[in-house]
Parts: sequence; C-alpha cells; structure tokens
Amino acid sequence: MRITLVRHGQAAAGWGDDLDPGLSAIGREQAEATAAALEHLGPLPIVCSPLRRCRETAAPFAARWGVDPVVDGAVGEIVSPADAAGLEARSAWLRTAMQGRWSDLGAEHAAWRQRVLDRIRAVDTDTVVHSHFIAINVVVGAALGDDRVVCFAPDNCSWTVVDVTADGISVVELGRQATTEVR
Repeated sequence: MRITLVRHGQAAAGWGDDLDPGLSAIGREQAEATAAALEHLGPLPIVCSPLRRCRETAAPFAARWGVDPVVDGAVGEIVSPADAAGLEARSAWLRTAMQGRWSDLGAEHAAWRQRVLDRIRAVDTDTVVHSHFIAINVVVGAALGDDRVVCFAPDNCSWTVVDVTADGISVVELGRQATTEVR
C-alpha cells in the first residue's frame, strides 16, 4: 500500500501555548494548497489525528474528494507530560526528547510509537494520513532503521510517501523539510 503522510499546516499556537490549537490563517492556506497539489491522487481514504490542526488540514481533501476522514488517535500527537507539568514544561520536555532516541524514552513512548506503526501497517489500500511531526518521524525512522526520535524535519503541510508491504515500510519520497521550532 502507498501511504501519503501529510503533516498538518501551521498551527495557530505553539506546543507550549495550547494543547489543541487549530490552524493559523497561513496553515489554512497551506492545507488548501496541499489538497490542490495532491488532488490527482484521489479520491483516497483519509485518516487523521483527532487534534484540530490535523482535522482542519484534512478538511480540504475531504471536500475535494467527497470522503469522510477517519479520525484515529493512533496517528495522533506524541504523549507528553502536559497535564501534570503544564504547557511550559511540555515544550521543554519535547525539545529534550527530540534530541534523543526512542530506546531512551521509556515504555510509555515505546508503546505510543508501536501504536503509530501498527496503524500504518494496518492500512489496506492507498491512503492519505494527516498527522504530526513526531508521528511522521516514527514511520520514517522505522523505514530507515533509525532509532532517533527525529531523523528528518517535515515542514508544515509537506507530504512524505511510504510503501507498506509484508516485508516492511519503505520511503518513496521524503517531504519538504524545514526548521521546526518548539514554541
């Protein structure tokens, strides 16, 4: 199966400011432009994270293709210590985690990573998945055999293409990259 992983558009707030921001005006423009650029692929099934920025990024695809997105937490944002530590600590935690390896993060994050991979491997037809920076890195890292939490930096509304077979996941095309700052 060919899976096109679309990172959400620019969020209206940073990781340390809001647990579930929607898209900024720029993010909405990015989502529309990306849906137009990938329109020729569809109609395809759409899977998206339950977070607003991903649902809002998926909306132009759904409108163009007449497809209802499947909202699935398995392609959602990485679990974080937001509730216990507050939003500022959440950003600091993410900045540190992004410098490390999956093997250093512990059981909760290993389980989250496995859920992402299990969901991607369960796709049974070509599909577009709207997700997040770290979740897309999970898929690419698994394909490349790379244990780093961040092995590339997908830009907002970039798309990364992978093939999933019985033998595993392989990268067809990495998405446009940019510097991502954790705010």
